Amino acid sequence: MTRYRIAGLIVESSIELPGLILENADDQPAEVTITCGEVPQSLGESAITGPTWEFLESRFLLRIPDVAWFLLSDGCQITVDLAPGAERADAAIFLIGTVFGILLHQRGRIVLHASAVKVNGKAVLFLGASGAGKSTMAAALGSHGYPLISDDLCAISLAPGGSPVVHPDGRRLKLWADAITRLDVSSRQGDPVRNRLEKFYVEPTEVFAAPLSIGAVYALAEARPSDQPGIKLINVAEAGLRLRRNAYRPLLVSRMGQRAQYFQAVAAISNTAGVFDLCRALDFAQMPEIIGWLERHWVEIGLTDPI
Repeated sequence: MTRYRIAGLIVESSIELPGLILENADDQPAEVTITCGEVPQSLGESAITGPTWEFLESRFLLRIPDVAWFLLSDGCQITVDLAPGAERADAAIFLIGTVFGILLHQRGRIVLHASAVKVNGKAVLFLGASGAGKSTMAAALGSHGYPLISDDLCAISLAPGGSPVVHPDGRRLKLWADAITRLDVSSRQGDPVRNRLEKFYVEPTEVFAAPLSIGAVYALAEARPSDQPGIKLINVAEAGLRLRRNAYRPLLVSRMGQRAQYFQAVAAISNTAGVFDLCRALDFAQMPEIIGWLERHWVEIGLTDPI
């Protein structure tokens, strides 16, 4: 069994999980285990079902055609039943994304499609769908001294008192070859994410274990000709739409009865950190200017001190 840290949780897995950083805390018990074994093809007639999934009470069954059946139990156990001819590496791709995102839902976490960096001891999040530039933004900020906390998936919980915190993820960045060159991070480039795909893992400059409170959240948007580039505070209602739109598997939030938790998280994040639109051109040449906007904004909202 190999140990990793995913979304703040110590995970022991019999399947190698590429893109994750090994966890050395052998003195701490594993909070999640991943093993191979047989799983049922159904959870019974009482289960709530979707196109490729069903769940009943504390168990969730997910089918990825031609890859595997995944059974998630009690938010702490994942059993993988490989399809005929499938390899463990095929299942690993889904384990570190969709499957673990569902397990975090089981554990009552708020799960967002977001990357996060550390700014003055707090987490700054960048929301967006695939291709919105979350990883690119995190990598660019990393080169300016703001270490990576999480890439693509952010797990959030409410600390005692209702303050939202992000649980750091031992996950490498995933960047296209062009971005690696343009951001000058080739010295930290690792293996390709998949064969014949010009996307590679990039080592973070630091790895964190302790949760961090949230300093700000930015919803990424590409500037169109009619748009005004820059940063704009959005109200609580709009913030709720942004966060729910960028939830990890939004349908499951509703079907698993977690809408109230997300409303609570939206209110907490809006009240303690703020949610902002970040509208900018998708142009590497403008990245220094965009980072300048962010650094000035962090001073304005009191996240950092004036230089």
